[in-house]
Amino acid sequence: MDLRKLKTLIDLVADSGIAELEITEGDGKVRIVKFSERTQPVAQVAMQEQVVPVAAAAAPAAAPAAPAAPAEPAGHVVKAPMVGTFYRAPNPGAAPFVEVGQSVKEGDALCIIEAMKLLNEIEADKAGVIKEILVENGEPVEYGQPLFVIG
Repeated sequence: MDLRKLKTLIDLVADSGIAELEITEGDGKVRIVKFSERTQPVAQVAMQEQVVPVAAAAAPAAAPAAPAAPAEPAGHVVKAPMVGTFYRAPNPGAAPFVEVGQSVKEGDALCIIEAMKLLNEIEADKAGVIKEILVENGEPVEYGQPLFVIG
């Protein structure tokens, strides 16, 4: 289809009440769709009608879930500096770096986080006693996720 014929079809759709025109000529196919201010709000209203009942139904279900969020543990929280897999010991058969009730100094190794086949030793950033270990061995951890509580 030549450019002049295409321009004529575009003008025809623009000047008429036609919203969409599709023409097949040989192996070629042309589809012209006209967007106007009249058709735009209709689509938005239809979307709002579908979304509003879903949001209204989901609101009561979401309310009970909010209070169930765990509270931040008391004490100094050591958080994961990266995403990876949490390991409490340097090797699978070795003793864990730390246990609950153990005293640690600043710079002592607490755990290892494996990220992309690299083992990253996580150190205590404060001296104290390990009050709580918040992650199980071998679990995936997210950036900023609490790992230990030091009191």
